[in-house]
Amino acid sequence: MSRLFHVSSVLNRDSIRRHGLDWTRMGAARNIAGSRAPEVEGCFLCDEATTTFFIRINNTGGPVDVWAVDGVGEEQLVTSPEGFEYYPGRIPAQQVTLHRPDVPA
Repeated sequence: MSRLFHVSSVLNRDSIRRHGLDWTRMGAARNIAGSRAPEVEGCFLCDEATTTFFIRINNTGGPVDVWAVDGVGEEQLVTSPEGFEYYPGRIPAQQVTLHRPDVPA
């Protein structure tokens, strides 16, 4: 099982540390695409190389964190209508580690 990654506004850091990745708790900041509402019922994940793409399209209005996610296999991911992969569930805090903090916008 390879490690996956999630990119999120630094404003979500405390919530992610406490609750893990949970799209129902979205609200502190816009998502990477700039929306204020979840696009899917799940958490977008990618390999480490693809985090660069999500950092580049950052529409959160500020810096982002890159989170490492353990315990989720690529075979568990679903493809969104826009072609991005996501895990259709919540990911507990104990499976999420801050990998790269404060990446500039």
